[in-house]
Order: sequence, then C-alpha cells, then structure tokens
Amino acid sequence: MNEIENSEYLLREIELKYQAINQKTETQLEGLLWSKPITYWDYIQTDALLNIQTQRTTLPDEMVFIMYHQVNELIFKMILWEMKQISYCENIDTVFFTERLMRISRYFDMLTTSFSIMEDGMDVDQYMKFRNTLTPASGFQSAQYRLIEFSSTDLINLIDHRFRDSIDRSTSYDFAFEHLYWQAAGKDYHTGKKSYLLDEFEKKYKKLFLNHMEEYNTINIWQKFKQLPELDQKNPELIQAMRHYDHTVNITWVMQHLNTAKKYIDGSGKGDGEATGGSDWKKYMHPKYQRRIFFPELWSEHELKNWGAEM
Repeated sequence: MNEIENSEYLLREIELKYQAINQKTETQLEGLLWSKPITYWDYIQTDALLNIQTQRTTLPDEMVFIMYHQVNELIFKMILWEMKQISYCENIDTVFFTERLMRISRYFDMLTTSFSIMEDGMDVDQYMKFRNTLTPASGFQSAQYRLIEFSSTDLINLIDHRFRDSIDRSTSYDFAFEHLYWQAAGKDYHTGKKSYLLDEFEKKYKKLFLNHMEEYNTINIWQKFKQLPELDQKNPELIQAMRHYDHTVNITWVMQHLNTAKKYIDGSGKGDGEATGGSDWKKYMHPKYQRRIFFPELWSEHELKNWGAEM
C-alpha cells in the first residue's frame, strides 16, 4: 500500500468511526486542526501528581513516607486494572490468563523489593515523631488492597479461620464481611465492639466492599483459573505462577511490611510498640496468624499447615 492508498484507507476508517456514533467527520477534523499538541506533562498530569504531597509536620522524612505510600496505591491501581482484564475476559484462554497473572506478580514483586526504601530510607528519630501525627490513620485502611484480596480468591479464603465452618456460599455478604480475617485487627468478637480505626474504615468503604465481594464472587482470579482447560490447570509452570503470586502477596510482601514495622515500632527503642491505628499489628500482619491463602488447593497439606511458619 502506497502513501496515497494508506491516506485514503485511514480517511475511510475515520469516516466509519464517526458515522457509528452519529458524528460529522468534518467537525472532528476541524477540531483536530485547532487543537494543541499533547505534551508529556499534560498527558501524565505531572503538576497535579506532584502537588498532592501534604506534610503534617516539618520533618523532611515524612515526605518519603507519604510518597512511598502514594506509589503503593498507584501500583495497587495497576494490579486491579490487570485483574479486571482477567475477570471480565469471556472464554478466557491460558495464554491471556498467564500473561496478565505475570503482570500482577511483577507488580507485587516490585512492591516487595521496594520496602528497603522504607526500611533504610527514613531517620528513626524523625519517623517516631511524625508517626504520632498520623494516629489513628493506618495502612490497614488501604481500600484498594482489600479490593485486590476480593478479586483474587473465593471469599471463604478471606474469612477468619476460626469462623470458616459457619460460612458457605449461601451466607449473606454482610455476615461474611463481619468475619473477614482483618476484622480481628480492630474488633472484639466477644462484645462486637469495633475500634475507631475499623469503624471509620467501614463508614467510608463498606458499601464498596460489599458490592465488590458480590461482583467478583464468580469471576475472581481463582474462578477464572478454574475456567481454563483442565489440562492447562495441571500445567506445572502455570501452577507455579499461581503459587508465586499467592506466596508473594500473602507471605513475602506481608513479612517485608512486618519487618519494616518492627524495625521502627519495636526495635528502635524509641516507641511504645503500638500501631498508629491501635491494632494488634504483630498478629494481624504475620501470615501464620492470618492464615490467608488465595489458592489453598495448589498447596500440599504440609505447606498449608506451616503457612508462614518459616518466616
């Protein structure tokens, strides 16, 4: 196809595009004539992005803390975007599933290795001062992280293991929500009383969470894996990819987070050992207490029994 033929082809395709939405091609082309060329800073929205870091103190390393967590939230958004591609793909095939799963795993691998930024990148004295201005906020309150959990696995695998026998697919989402594993970080199951941390979190996001739980009930990562051809579900490389994702999110990443928290809160000798949100953070964060496993069917009985114990 020569240059003239290519131009004619493009014009025909443009004409068809705007005819499909009842728009005049001439109007669209004239608009293009007067539009400004795109710039990097306009496309990325650099100015907006770089002006959302608001410190609560005058301590320089608080800026590291803020930006690191904002980067995390952007990566979480990337993960949720890829999960949506998997979940809403009709007649999903193994190649597409595997490619998207590996993207998600790479994002979490990056999050895991990035913890050295927090662990070694802040002055302990500064951190122990500015963290007091964060109370009662907590990283526990990352809504996107909860959405990633709901998008990854069947809901039963996110239920506190003490209550799983009382829950099945006929259980209401509201009842299941009250028994999610992370409720233990801010709820007294004997009295039902919730901490301010948990109460405010639910006021903001509970409706979103309940809707997402229902939406992904049959289209989460595990359910889409079960839609692949039976032979592919037994493929060692794909199984290893699933296990890698499960282990990275639920053990490696969690332990990196826990060890970083221990360095500042527990090991510095400058704090009271309490989390900003008031949670029992050591038990809440450690995998052997959480017992959160996205794909338990892909692990041996020994591995399940010793989940997180080696860390």
